Amino acid sequence: MDTQDKLDKLDKYPSMAVADNENNTRMIEKASVGLQLKAIRTQNKLTLEEASKRTGLARSTLSKIENEQISPTFSVMQKLASGLDIELPQLFTKPKESKVTGRRDVTLNNEGTPHATLTYEHELLATQLRNKKMMPYKSRVHARNFEHFGEWVRHEGEEFLLVLEGEVQLLTEFYEPATLVEGDSAYYDATMGHLVISTSKKDALILWVTAE
Repeated sequence: MDTQDKLDKLDKYPSMAVADNENNTRMIEKASVGLQLKAIRTQNKLTLEEASKRTGLARSTLSKIENEQISPTFSVMQKLASGLDIELPQLFTKPKESKVTGRRDVTLNNEGTPHATLTYEHELLATQLRNKKMMPYKSRVHARNFEHFGEWVRHEGEEFLLVLEGEVQLLTEFYEPATLVEGDSAYYDATMGHLVISTSKKDALILWVTAE
């Protein structure tokens, strides 16, 4: 069987066993361009008509490709990649299966789990969920200077803070202090030494989200 015959058979069957130059049998799986095209289109919330306008391909052509009724030529795949603003190899990558967990947790105002320290008065949020990828909590900041901590705070992950009330200073070991007021936010590497102190007359209130 020559090379063209093998390609013809591979085009006819989703997968087939062929022998390589060392006579070892291996499986070659045909990439499903149609499934990937449909996944990309739906992820971008495009109708067939909208995708047709973007790519310059007929709606019926797109439908036939998605339903594996025809195989797109290289020039057609170039139009798909250009019109959908993707890289050409993405048309050969199998779409990832959607894993919807359906998890949800609601924390009413002032009904989080309290956790007080010498420097912060935390209110832990979404505590019913286990193995979260993010840890959200509100904190009343009692600390007023670095000496209240004695050393930098460090932990794994990245952190986001949003000032809800008052004024704070975000102190980090590699940057100048950042003064933040209500509505201001910051995102930083939590393995870097950091801490937050109140600089307003009343202890500030902040929202913190720590991610893995």
